[in-house]
Amino acid sequence: MTPPIAGNDLEGMRAALDLASGAVGLGEVPVGAVVVQEGRTIGQAHNETVARKDPTAHAEVLAIRQALAATGVDRLTGATLYVTLEPCAQCAGAIVLSKVGRVVFGAWDDKAGMAGSVGDLLRHPKLNHRPEVIGGVLEAECAALLRDFFGARRLLA
Repeated sequence: MTPPIAGNDLEGMRAALDLASGAVGLGEVPVGAVVVQEGRTIGQAHNETVARKDPTAHAEVLAIRQALAATGVDRLTGATLYVTLEPCAQCAGAIVLSKVGRVVFGAWDDKAGMAGSVGDLLRHPKLNHRPEVIGGVLEAECAALLRDFFGARRLLA
C-alpha cells in the first residue's frame, strides 16, 4: 500500500521539476532533487554528470550531500527527498546510507529504477533502513520533461 501524499509533496515536487527544467539548457539529463526538513529546503540539485565529467553526479546524491553539509549530521531521518525520476541503484544506496526518512518521486524508470520498477533497494527487507516511498507524484510532467529531452537529442543525432 502506497502512503498518502502529504500536504507539501506537490510543492516539493514542483521545486524539483524547476531544477530539472534548468538542467535541460546545460545538456544535462533533466532530473532534479530537493531535500526538505521541517519545512525548509536544506539541499537541492539537478544532474551534473556532464559538467563535472562524473557519472555519479546525480541530482539525488548532490542534494543529499548538500543537505548533510547544511545540517552537520550524517543522517536525514526527518527529511523528505523529492526527485523527478525514480532513483537508480547508486542513488537508492545513498538514500539508504544517509537514512532519508521519505522519498517522493515523479516518473517511474523501467530501465534503472530501484524503488519498484527494476528492483526495490529502498525497501529491501534485509537493509537496516527503509524510507517511506511514494512514487508517481506529478508523474506526467516529470516523464514529459525526460521524454522531450531525449526526443530532441535523438533528432540531433
